[in-house]
Amino acid sequence: MYTFSNRLKIGSFIAMGLGVIFLAIGFLSAPSTVEEAKAIVAAHDDGHGGGHGQEAVSHGGDQGHGESAAHGTEASHDEGHDASHDEHLLHQLQNKPWAALYVAAFFFFMIALGVLAFYAIQRAAQAGWSPLLFRVMEGITGYLVPGGIIVFVILLLSVMHMNHMFVWMDADVVAHDELLQGKAGYLNPTFFLVRAAIFLGGWIFYREYSRKLSLAQDESDDDSNFIKNFRWSAGFLVFYLVTESMMSWDWIMSLDPHWFSTLFGWYVFASMFVSGITVIAMVTIYLKSKGYLEQVNNSHIHDLAKFMFGISIFWTYLWFAQFMLIWYANIPEEVTYYVARFQDFKLPFFAMLVMNFVFPLLVLMNSDYKRVNWFVIMAGIVVLAGHYLDIFNMVMPATVGDQWYIGLPEIGGILFFGGLFVYWVFNTLTKAPLQPKRNPFIEESRHFHY
Repeated sequence: MYTFSNRLKIGSFIAMGLGVIFLAIGFLSAPSTVEEAKAIVAAHDDGHGGGHGQEAVSHGGDQGHGESAAHGTEASHDEGHDASHDEHLLHQLQNKPWAALYVAAFFFFMIALGVLAFYAIQRAAQAGWSPLLFRVMEGITGYLVPGGIIVFVILLLSVMHMNHMFVWMDADVVAHDELLQGKAGYLNPTFFLVRAAIFLGGWIFYREYSRKLSLAQDESDDDSNFIKNFRWSAGFLVFYLVTESMMSWDWIMSLDPHWFSTLFGWYVFASMFVSGITVIAMVTIYLKSKGYLEQVNNSHIHDLAKFMFGISIFWTYLWFAQFMLIWYANIPEEVTYYVARFQDFKLPFFAMLVMNFVFPLLVLMNSDYKRVNWFVIMAGIVVLAGHYLDIFNMVMPATVGDQWYIGLPEIGGILFFGGLFVYWVFNTLTKAPLQPKRNPFIEESRHFHY
């Protein structure tokens, strides 16, 4: 039975406390008026000042509209344009702490969700190598409950107009936007929350029921619970594939409601899948370093590192397929998604590519290195940081535009949710023995060597 070390527990509480303080500073320092927003931009001008005019053009087509206006109304139109731009700037700065909170909340939630998918695949495939890792996976997926509740609360507060992250939730915006009016049957607040509740309810139900069957199998004298878990896992994977794609459309892609990609669901899945597998490897190595999971050997770690490498390449394939087709077609309503990122997010955008593709390709290609624990940990830290930037690049351009920077809210979000994640996962690991007793494949897992 795992014992939660006081040092790790205290560290997680300190991280959460600092995270709350940093996030609170971010929310309290957000502007409440246009004048405050202008003052903040003037004080923090770091070379992005030219982006506002470009952004106003891309968001509203204001330039073309101004050129077509009658000369007699040019002055009034310019005033209206300036007022609209100032309000847009205010909303961007008000969104900044919310977006930082949302990115971190979603990132750690998606790790648990990625692990849940990997766990269900192992169950449905009746894999023989992985049963020794099931308790680690169940510990990580325990975060689905608090993580899912927090994400749902953020979405609920968005529906209640506590922020301006989802522009389609603003009735005034929809009233002047034919495209959003055409999508209103799907993109409406009530249906949005209903879908979110269904997604979270299904994912959490499977996790809790599968965990119950897993623990019951340890005390059973037959394999009935194992067989039930197999059947539920196979059915859940169908539910998961549908709901994960819809979730990515709702929670991420609808931040840019005029843009869409048919690959987006798979793209988000690849990011959460590799992040989840990476955390499984890191938690397993940590537990082994503390004298637990004695029967987990270098072959298990090697397989996890192979998945880290393989899914990183899969993520790159999806990223390039999405980017290349949009870039080559050069259709204005599609390519603006990447134009905004090239213009205003060069550093996080290209850093993400290096950390999520180039680094894993060069570092994890060697088979011997996949068996070196500290090497896998080092690679895992970079991969996780890269996929945090991936979510950052998905959320920030639509919510804060060129007003982004890594500040206290972003650091606070990582600290708070990272601390909560560590506490919840390792506390869950204390609730049951780390090694399953009566899994039919447990002996195969114990003798897994190659």
